[in-house]
Amino acid sequence: MGTTQLESVPEPKYWHLRTVLSEALDSEFSVGEILPNERDLAARFGVARATLRQALEQLELEGRLQRRRGVGTTVAPPRVGVAVGTEQHAWPGAAGDVWQTADCDLAVPAASVADALESGRDEPVHVVHRSRVTHGQPVAAELLYIPQSSVPDLSGIDAPSGAARARAVLRELHRLELEGQDSAVELGSARADDAKALDRLPGAPVLVVTTRYLAAGRTAALSVATYRADTCRLTFGDSGGVEIHEDPQRRAS
Repeated sequence: MGTTQLESVPEPKYWHLRTVLSEALDSEFSVGEILPNERDLAARFGVARATLRQALEQLELEGRLQRRRGVGTTVAPPRVGVAVGTEQHAWPGAAGDVWQTADCDLAVPAASVADALESGRDEPVHVVHRSRVTHGQPVAAELLYIPQSSVPDLSGIDAPSGAARARAVLRELHRLELEGQDSAVELGSARADDAKALDRLPGAPVLVVTTRYLAAGRTAALSVATYRADTCRLTFGDSGGVEIHEDPQRRAS
């Protein structure tokens, strides 16, 4: 990377530096290459390390960089398109579902989840843990909350815990007639558990997709799926098509 004069620019220094760094990533670095350490970069560009960190964090948010445990900051591969829209509404675990079921437990959810499910705040619900892998890398972790009233016949199933229990919960859920579903997406920060599952650092940017599954005029299940914001570009719509988003700055969404 060559040095660049950052004085007397009308935009914030970190944003101008982000532009300079982005151009350098395109011309001087390859995917997976490790960037110089913060001290060397700050000295080379004549900026404070706080300014450099702001620029690096912005590039990470845009998917240009990745921070990896024990490695450092590396150049990220192109974002992978992850379809979250399907041609027809379907229960989790239905045919063609791309999620991998991992575990299930009975727990009292957060108050916001209990309110969304219209269940008592002290009432335990089934919590199914699932993960999603795309192109060989973990891209999402999901918590699927299912009230006991949605699967009343589950007590007779001999599957006390683990993936078998999770699959049993989903099979019982499929007995209900799905009336519809709706989703919302927001930007968030990875919690410790999510960060571990997604091989990220705590606090890394993530996209949180919340989906309500409706049956019998109520919310029969609630999905909270956390996607890696640095590598994923979510695609919605009836086609459910997968797109590759190579450069968030130069290519229109």
